[in-house]
Amino acid sequence: MPTYEFRTPDGSIIERIFKISEVPESVELPDGSVATRIISGGAGLLFKGSGFYITDYGKDGKKDQRPAAPASSDSKPAAPPAPKAE
Repeated sequence: MPTYEFRTPDGSIIERIFKISEVPESVELPDGSVATRIISGGAGLLFKGSGFYITDYGKDGKKDQRPAAPASSDSKPAAPPAPKAE
């Protein structure tokens, strides 16, 4: 069930949990005052870790197939392959 935010008469914010179909516009507090519902921005959505792409949007469960980033210009060039011995 989602959490909804309400502003009390003194300006503080409280949270209450309701079913989506039963959200009131205001709630009565134990002291008899009424807190009105405020529309919050919601929580940000963060995708952390390397497994999210692979497990949820990967290509047949394989790792990401994007090419590697080019080497920077200050690094040494790769050594040529060694000749094969016959």
